[in-house]
Amino acid sequence: MKMRDTPLWSWHVIAGLVILVLLGLHMGMMHINGILHLTVFNPEVDKAPIDWENVAHRGRQVSFVVIYVLLLAAGLFHGLYGLRNILFELNPKPGVKSTISIVLLLVGIVLMVFGTWAAFVARTTALAAT
Repeated sequence: MKMRDTPLWSWHVIAGLVILVLLGLHMGMMHINGILHLTVFNPEVDKAPIDWENVAHRGRQVSFVVIYVLLLAAGLFHGLYGLRNILFELNPKPGVKSTISIVLLLVGIVLMVFGTWAAFVARTTALAAT
């Protein structure tokens, strides 16, 4: 690993930890809520977490938009940087390495913009439904 890749690798590890925490929260909220009874996430305990009332409740909270966007950012960076490293293991020419990096960066930016837009539209929809 080159010295200039060390900060990226550090961010890769940090992104993995962020994913671990936020995905753990997601798993608790969506899949074992029946055991935990966390009414802060799903006020309609008798209904599934994916029922509209629970989805709209979460969608109205700014914290969930922030969590979704953070999870998206961490997941995209972690995945795309990991893919970049896998492709670099094939030892392509320097020009191909630059192209791979640029393409993955552009793909990441487009997906991040689209995902962030979707999170805000979901919040707007949930607020309009009240």
